[in-house]
Amino acid sequence: MGFLQGVLVLVVIVAFDLKSALGSLKHRQSPSSRKPQSAPASRVPDLSSQGFLNPFQKASPLPSLDYRKFAQDPLGLQEKQLLQGPVKPLDWKFPIVPEVQRELAVNFQLRKPVTPSSVAVQCSEDRVHVEVKKDMFSNGQLIQPSGLSMGGCAVVGEDSASGVLILEYALQDCNSVLMMTADELVYTFAVTYTPVAFAGTPITRTEGAVVGIQCHYQRLHNVSSNALRPTWVPYASTEVAEDVLVFSMNLMLDDWSYQRPSNLYYLGDIINIEASVKVYNHVPLRVFVDRCVATQVPEVTSVPRYSLIENHGCFVDAKATASSSHFLPRTQEDKIRFQLEAFMFQGGSSPSIYITCTVKATLASAPSDALHKSCSFSNGWLAADGNHQVCACCDSTCGPEGGRDAPVGGVHWEGKASLGPVMVQGRQKTLTRLQ
Repeated sequence: MGFLQGVLVLVVIVAFDLKSALGSLKHRQSPSSRKPQSAPASRVPDLSSQGFLNPFQKASPLPSLDYRKFAQDPLGLQEKQLLQGPVKPLDWKFPIVPEVQRELAVNFQLRKPVTPSSVAVQCSEDRVHVEVKKDMFSNGQLIQPSGLSMGGCAVVGEDSASGVLILEYALQDCNSVLMMTADELVYTFAVTYTPVAFAGTPITRTEGAVVGIQCHYQRLHNVSSNALRPTWVPYASTEVAEDVLVFSMNLMLDDWSYQRPSNLYYLGDIINIEASVKVYNHVPLRVFVDRCVATQVPEVTSVPRYSLIENHGCFVDAKATASSSHFLPRTQEDKIRFQLEAFMFQGGSSPSIYITCTVKATLASAPSDALHKSCSFSNGWLAADGNHQVCACCDSTCGPEGGRDAPVGGVHWEGKASLGPVMVQGRQKTLTRLQ
């Protein structure tokens, strides 16, 4: 009997221990078990699940301890967390990159290349002498003579002592361009440098350059330094034959004050035309219209073709068509004006007309003659300058072949002048039927 009571007491103790162990295991696995629960007052402060002191909770009494748990689990979860203690806050930071000290601002300006004075020119009576420094760009790089030319003309010499290359040619050589103004003759040249690569290399350290050169000569003075021999005529008249005259024709307004801005006319309109010669250092000249032909295209030999003025200044249009075309009395020696009644070519596909004339100029001191005249037809031939006798040959042949002598004055100048296109249109008329 005593033995059975001892066994029963042992079974009760084992069952009580198992129940306690299961309750402890549930307390560890359940999250709610980690929450602080109210307990009787104790002198031990409340600890969180991680073993830290909760600053937002008041100190609570230490709950009743089960000494059998400590016996079975002497190193429980709570005790392990208390052993770890609080973790030190992280104080690591990214390394600071040292700041590079900036350089102080410098007052820097890019220098632009300055055009060097490395070309010298000397113009003589009939030649031009040019000297070019071998250090053409003033940068220490010497140019090669083979790369320098003047209008295609090569270097003719070199002065080693002065370090210059020499070009010397006649004014008319090396593709020179002659320009004439009212007072001067200007010869223009182009000195060109083309970089040449260093020997054995494909590189160069200089740029190409083009330098314009001009030689100016007064037209009203003798170029030569030699003294002029006295003559009975001015010096300009002895040289007049060597100059080139410029003949021109223009459409003019009704009052002849300016050129007409439009080239459009209608049938029956009067076309005002002024022929002139550009006078430079000549003695006064007188201009004449020798002959004129009208065509539909610029080519003067094309067909159809209509002759307006022929036979050395006879305005035949008025006689052939009974038009009002005629020469006007002369107001200036170097200009001649005439009026042409507008017309169209029959069956022409284009309303355009091109007028090409041969214009002559003689000395103003020479009188008009059969080869130099301006004759209009109005019940007979009449001269614009009043010398009607020179028009007597207009119905036949004027000139030496007609029995006339050579023109008085000895010489004359002749050139071509043209107008076009002159547009001529028919007038649109509206017919009204009367009832």
